[in-house]
Amino acid sequence: MAQHYRSEIRDSTIRDLLTKVKAANFGSYLRRMKMTKIRAFEGETVDFEFPVTALIAANGGGKSSMLGAAALAYKNTRPAIFFPKSSLGDDSMANWGVSFELIEKSKNLTQLIPKSARFKNKKWARDEVIERSVIYFGITRTVPAGERTEFKKIATPSYRHLGKRIAISEEIIEHVAKILGKDISLFEVASLASGKEFYIGGDGKVTYSEFHFGAGESSVIRMVAAIESAPTNSLVLIEEIENGLHPVAARRMVEYLIDAADRRSVQSIFTTHSEDALLPLPSEGIWYSIEGKVRQGRISIEALRALTGRVEEGLAIFVEDDFAKEIVENVIRRHLSDIFDRVGVYAVSGQSQAYNIHLHHMRNPSVNQKLRSLCILDGDSNIAVNEAENVIKLPGDVPEAEVFNYVHNNIDRLSMLVAAGLHLSPEKDDMVKRVINDVALTNRDSHLLFNQVGQKAGLIASAIVSSAFINLWLEGYGVEAKVIAEKIRAALSEQS
Repeated sequence: MAQHYRSEIRDSTIRDLLTKVKAANFGSYLRRMKMTKIRAFEGETVDFEFPVTALIAANGGGKSSMLGAAALAYKNTRPAIFFPKSSLGDDSMANWGVSFELIEKSKNLTQLIPKSARFKNKKWARDEVIERSVIYFGITRTVPAGERTEFKKIATPSYRHLGKRIAISEEIIEHVAKILGKDISLFEVASLASGKEFYIGGDGKVTYSEFHFGAGESSVIRMVAAIESAPTNSLVLIEEIENGLHPVAARRMVEYLIDAADRRSVQSIFTTHSEDALLPLPSEGIWYSIEGKVRQGRISIEALRALTGRVEEGLAIFVEDDFAKEIVENVIRRHLSDIFDRVGVYAVSGQSQAYNIHLHHMRNPSVNQKLRSLCILDGDSNIAVNEAENVIKLPGDVPEAEVFNYVHNNIDRLSMLVAAGLHLSPEKDDMVKRVINDVALTNRDSHLLFNQVGQKAGLIASAIVSSAFINLWLEGYGVEAKVIAEKIRAALSEQS
């Protein structure tokens, strides 16, 4: 879950990059695009507020369309790569178009530059297109080297390489090691007569060709090599960044892109189905699309699937964050075990996201008829309860504070139960009391309460702490928990 993840990128770096975009301090930067008409999109605007942007959607939801629309902004990319025109069935392309707002310091030091691309007379027309280094990594990057036409000749017995084999640069070695957790310091790269490059691996004892690399390994080396050798202020476009990668490597690849934005002002836009790839990004760096509409903010891939009805459940519950999700899931386990497998709980980023996503779901009859929706907001939300629209709230104000304060206020009788919940021996109850009283006295941010208790109690994971506190809170607030459970059961029964 996102709450257990700690990025290698410092929070200060994220803040600095957000500020750098806001202040327009990039030499070249795609700041905004409006898809006047691209496939299912009409009049939809994407603001690139962070230099690394993830585009997410369910299959067929428009990720690649958004990526391709961004590529149209610059002269260095051919529109046909992303939007080829078929003589059969592509008549609707006649009205397609995208407008852009660009930062280009070489053209204008202070103002955004407007540009546009339109499909007319059976081809794309772009007005005085600006040049910028654009690097595109498509899905084919993970095709194994042995299956690539350009390398077939190397596999023949008669092939003789007449070019040079050189060591890989220290920069590439360093960044690939951080992404893959693998030392490639003894790897080499050979230049071929065709202008292509071919890699040779080794560990000092054995050497092997790129034919024997893993597909993900080869693609990461090639991507890092291309990005590190590209000019500053380049634009990088990546289809399905997680393709061929372990989830941890996908996450580290995104961290590398953030680092490249910080070091070299590289802007990156990628599509993904991976939750892990979203973890290093702030909400400003995530855009998702639902049925031709785009929205900004953090949302899980599973929540997107629920929004389009692509789950087997009968009820989707949208909540503000992971802690609220944990509370609601515990309520269901405790009071609704008979329908647990028919209910999905989805955390999104904040009250507005949860509410708007829920309303979109409620107002989409093609989805709502087979998958009902319920929105459970935090008690301090400024959005009113509306049971007619299936909008309810958790008890109290801030859920983390509500749960913590209940345990703190009753710590004299609960201390041994807290110790047991934290996997400590019962005689540790006095230490537990001291820790909880200390955290109650010093805490400034309720979202850190359980992390602070875990740290002070002996490096206990915050997930264990929050689970122990929630279970005790539900014991004490059984009536309120049952009310929530009844609302959930009622919402599910509407689907039957």
